[in-house]
Amino acid sequence: MSRTATPRQGRVLVGYDGSGHSLRALDRAADEAARRGTGLEILCGWPWGRNLVPESVMRCGDGQVLREQAGLAMKRAVIRVHRRAPGLSVTPTLTVEAPARALVRSGHSACLTVLGSRGHGGFAGLLLGSVTLRVAAHTTSPLLVVRDDVRGTRRSVLVGVESDADTDALRFGFEEAVRLGADLWVLHAWQYPASPGTQPPGPLFRDDVRVLAKAAEAVPEFAVAPLRDAYPGVRVRTEALCTGAGHALTEASREADVVVIAAHRASSRLGLQLGPVTHAVLHHAHCPVVLVPTG
Repeated sequence: MSRTATPRQGRVLVGYDGSGHSLRALDRAADEAARRGTGLEILCGWPWGRNLVPESVMRCGDGQVLREQAGLAMKRAVIRVHRRAPGLSVTPTLTVEAPARALVRSGHSACLTVLGSRGHGGFAGLLLGSVTLRVAAHTTSPLLVVRDDVRGTRRSVLVGVESDADTDALRFGFEEAVRLGADLWVLHAWQYPASPGTQPPGPLFRDDVRVLAKAAEAVPEFAVAPLRDAYPGVRVRTEALCTGAGHALTEASREADVVVIAAHRASSRLGLQLGPVTHAVLHHAHCPVVLVPTG
């Protein structure tokens, strides 16, 4: 039976600032839009907002020169996309809104938002830029963060699951496996409880650990069970590893084309609400990362 993906509404949205990182994101976004049969919106945030405060900007005709440069950059981006994906519908958007805020707002109606790991400015040693982290913390739709390294395909989509509550991330993983013609690797990480006292664990404690190991192995199997019938052409591998989740997913990402994780956020307060596992994978994965919001 042929593989079939569930169609999604909306378009692919990509953040663009002309940097090398955003060019890689632009190329990936064009590919993603073509695979999904959707349009592509290229969003570039105007860095000075509505008020052109710097005097140097005021002297050049209220920033007219910079506006023209931004417009030319967007035109070059559109040309690049059309060369890569002829016939793709492309909408260039230059906004005076702060980039992260604009991407979160526009991404609400997108099927996927694509960003580079970082853009212009900031510290060269940072693995992720502030805009990418802010969008990751507040996005309401799937976010793809494109890594800087370029390598061959592995034909493997990796999904990290904490429990069967991560259905949205799993469904995205199945659909991505269909789009890429890849296998699906569903990974659950768990850790032994601390041994009481300073003596080696006794037989009863070891029996308890074996029970926990069996329960952990059942987590990914139970999580994928409801989706297997909907994607009969996808070959699925499940695995439970006794190690930290961030470490397990980062190491496993060496063998994947993309890693998909659910975004479990601490609260709705302003600020970065990403958990330690999400932070670890976003910063250290060896392939692109898709963050799928929960709830």
